[in-house]
Amino acid sequence: MSTQHTYRVIVRGRWDGLSEESRARLLDEADDHGLSAMQFTQEGALAYDRTLKHFSYRIVVHSDATDGEEMAAALAEDRVERALKELGYGYRELKSTVTDLDTMKINYKRR
Repeated sequence: MSTQHTYRVIVRGRWDGLSEESRARLLDEADDHGLSAMQFTQEGALAYDRTLKHFSYRIVVHSDATDGEEMAAALAEDRVERALKELGYGYRELKSTVTDLDTMKINYKRR
């Protein structure tokens, strides 16, 4: 049995082909998806601004350590794609940044 690691994944993308209805909905909800939305969750937290050019999703992924960061990125991107399609939002150019919390080195400041 493989060890499970916890990954924090930031999936960034660009809005693409948004309908007028989607644009209006995103703009109505923009205040709920600003800086305060930038937290990592299991479901994924969507963040964007009113320009509606770029967005980011912050997601916590649990995956086998042997599968590595590439698998965590793929799992996160799949979740983002499903969420955006479910909401009816067009997107393109998904890119991920992955941090393995179980191998992350923490430098504590000495007093």
